[in-house]
Amino acid sequence: MAAFQTKTVRILIPVLIFGLVVWAGQHELKKVRLGVMVAELRRIPPGALAEILILALVSVAVMSCYDFVIRRQFRFQVSAGRTFRYSWISNTFNNLLGFAGLTGAGVRTLLYKKSGVPMGAITAGVVFLSPVVLNGLSVMAWLEIFGLFEAKALLHEHKWINLAVWAIALYLPLFVALQRTKLFAKWFHKQGKDLFPWRTILEAIGASFVEWLFAGLTFTLIAHYVLGGVTWREMLGLYTVAAVGGILSMAPGGVGAFDLTVLLGTKLMGFPAERALAVIVLFRFFYYIIPFCIGLILSILELGFRGRRSSPEEEERQLLEVPLTYWQKLWGWPGQFRFLSDLGVWALGKLVLLSGLILLLSAATPGLLYRIRMSQEILSMPVMHLSHQLSVIVGFVLVVLSRGISLRVRQAYVWTSIMLLAGAVFTFTKAFDYEEAVFLLLVALMLWISRGRFYRSGAPIIRRSVVLWLVISVVIAFIYYWLGSHIHYSFFKHLHLKEPLIGRMPSRAYAVNTLVGLVGAWILLILIFSLRPNSLRVKGAAPEDLDRLRKFLRDNKGNALTHMLFLGDKSFYWAQEGRVLLPYSKVRDKLVVLGDPLGKIELVSAAIAEFQHYADLYGLSVVFYQVTPAYLPLYHDNGYRFFKLGEEALIHVDDFSLAGRRNADLRSVRNRFEREGYTFEIAAPPYGDKLLDELKGVSDAWLKGRQEKGFSLGWFEPAYLQEAPLALLKNPEGAIVAFASIAPSYDGGETVSIDLMRHRPDLPNGTMDNLFIRLLEWSKENGFKVFNLGNAPLSSVGQKDRALREERLAGLVFQHGGHWYGFKGLRKYKEKFNPQWEPRYLAYPASTYLSVLTLDLVRLVSRKVKRI
Repeated sequence: MAAFQTKTVRILIPVLIFGLVVWAGQHELKKVRLGVMVAELRRIPPGALAEILILALVSVAVMSCYDFVIRRQFRFQVSAGRTFRYSWISNTFNNLLGFAGLTGAGVRTLLYKKSGVPMGAITAGVVFLSPVVLNGLSVMAWLEIFGLFEAKALLHEHKWINLAVWAIALYLPLFVALQRTKLFAKWFHKQGKDLFPWRTILEAIGASFVEWLFAGLTFTLIAHYVLGGVTWREMLGLYTVAAVGGILSMAPGGVGAFDLTVLLGTKLMGFPAERALAVIVLFRFFYYIIPFCIGLILSILELGFRGRRSSPEEEERQLLEVPLTYWQKLWGWPGQFRFLSDLGVWALGKLVLLSGLILLLSAATPGLLYRIRMSQEILSMPVMHLSHQLSVIVGFVLVVLSRGISLRVRQAYVWTSIMLLAGAVFTFTKAFDYEEAVFLLLVALMLWISRGRFYRSGAPIIRRSVVLWLVISVVIAFIYYWLGSHIHYSFFKHLHLKEPLIGRMPSRAYAVNTLVGLVGAWILLILIFSLRPNSLRVKGAAPEDLDRLRKFLRDNKGNALTHMLFLGDKSFYWAQEGRVLLPYSKVRDKLVVLGDPLGKIELVSAAIAEFQHYADLYGLSVVFYQVTPAYLPLYHDNGYRFFKLGEEALIHVDDFSLAGRRNADLRSVRNRFEREGYTFEIAAPPYGDKLLDELKGVSDAWLKGRQEKGFSLGWFEPAYLQEAPLALLKNPEGAIVAFASIAPSYDGGETVSIDLMRHRPDLPNGTMDNLFIRLLEWSKENGFKVFNLGNAPLSSVGQKDRALREERLAGLVFQHGGHWYGFKGLRKYKEKFNPQWEPRYLAYPASTYLSVLTLDLVRLVSRKVKRI
């Protein structure tokens, strides 16, 4: 619960601040005419755009100073070229996605670990950079305060901004002061008593200042070409104040606060809102989007050639085992950034998503006039309109297929490649937009280079995920329609064309395009995945599987849950060339194994890894349900975490006796039923229809119309009952009033347990006690060592002060959940037989959320049972 609250706060704070910014700036935003803004962008000459691009790339490149500082200080054995590439990837990811530098820290950790840098050195370097970044902005805030930069009108009009500028300015002296204290070293560096030398501190501050200064220069150059008549002092001052607002908003890239501050500042300078928005769009595009795309490509080239992974959970666990500072834990790093465990494929997925968005944006915005006229002369209008519509469909398809790319599905790779090539053709033939076509072909090349990463035969189709992506595509469709209908109208109106241009499209045409594109994309995707289904189909055990199980149990031991495999609802995975058996069922995106794997224990760890790889081929994770303490080290070695489910009552029958004062109540129950004429007998299969019909009547009376539970619980199934003896309790008239199915553990006759227990209502008190007593006596007479009385769910869970939060919550359910299920009552009932309690656990991957897994297990156990 606490983790959920922290995550919620982490998400809500930036969202709320962004909402407040939009609300505060709605008056300014209403003045913006998007078509006019597009026209302003079109006026910028290509030479100026080239200058902006070069300066923006240089501005991102100088951020590598950070990595060269930690490379020297912490003695990273990494080449200069690789250090530069790692810096580019980390910084561009952090610019666009970062929360207080956490994304950059995670990506740096991944990349440097890949190059063999010791984890201790990486941690020290990454944590050192955490508080450094703001120093450069703090220097620029002092330059603003001393008048070298100038934003007097904005600061005078909005006096509260002065407080923010002063707050950031004071960060630099505070940082320098803390650097010379032992407390700072303890909290941030974890280096003991050693302090960093002044040279390293000054180099880090200088690197930060160069980063912010060059970003400001890029902003200033864009403003020079778009606004005109502005000085570098004014623009650097405006950038500094806007950057301060963006930092305080805590939103990635300062989205919202930075942009509104720029709008307010340019308004006070006398410029229209459309020009100010053009400056913001160009700055975001050249300083954030283009470098990020380059970073995606570099990350693919760095990480996109590795082969298949045998255990994704283990790789993620090893990657993210980093000592964290308190504030990193507070913000949920690294759990917030699970994509780092496979950054190369994640980057490919985002490139494909970006390709779809670019196609839609290209279709929503008007093309260059000379290209439209050229298209009219060379191509026919039906071809242009068809290409436009098809590019919209392809754009929507790519948006949805990007999810399959991130999941490494082979089929998604094939269809995405086809869509990228088709999109390149359509975007070229609709208005000669060769820039978009080149980008799509580049993404297709990146996919081809990384083709070995797409090995999965399929992935589970989860309803929640489908709904989410449907909602995302509908939102994107609405944005496409809104942009297209509004931008085209105001754009062509602003041009004051004397003759109509055939490239202009009415709003109704965009509505049709949106509907056809969205519906067409989803129809195409449904056809793709329905005609070639590659998801894992779990059908349960066939008769030949059960025959193989019987032969396997002749040479291998089973456990208390093995007998339930004869229900036929579990599928069998034979690992290690058939020497280890993992019985499982599928629920959503998980394969749930019942109990510990069967087979020689020295083969089990390798069998678990083999089954993990098999599940990973279909994008599924593996969970083990009701496992025993003896196997916990094997699960731990394969990257699993544990949750205590409860305890199992084990009675050593040699020690069981009705003698003595403690067992007087049990002795009294047995004698009373014997006097009243109740009889007990063990029936052996095969059973006739008459007996089974009578047992069915007892079972139906006990169920009272309730649905049978499954998976880890047996249910009334005649074919299943034929597999083992039955314990029958009859009244004086000879009618069966209660019965229990006896489940052997297939361990050489040492352990026996009961599975199905049913009785008629309105029986005398102590009826089931008498049945258990007679079963225990029978077990002792037949040479069994242990009688398994079954599980007490949540028993002894979360009772310690330092138990996990989830287990403490489960302990509260055990104590106070008697209204829904008699947890305490069941434990107390079994206690009267003096059992020994042995814990049972749930083993689950680190990447799985326990709350979601719990709901999946409830769904699995409550699923309608499969009849044999």
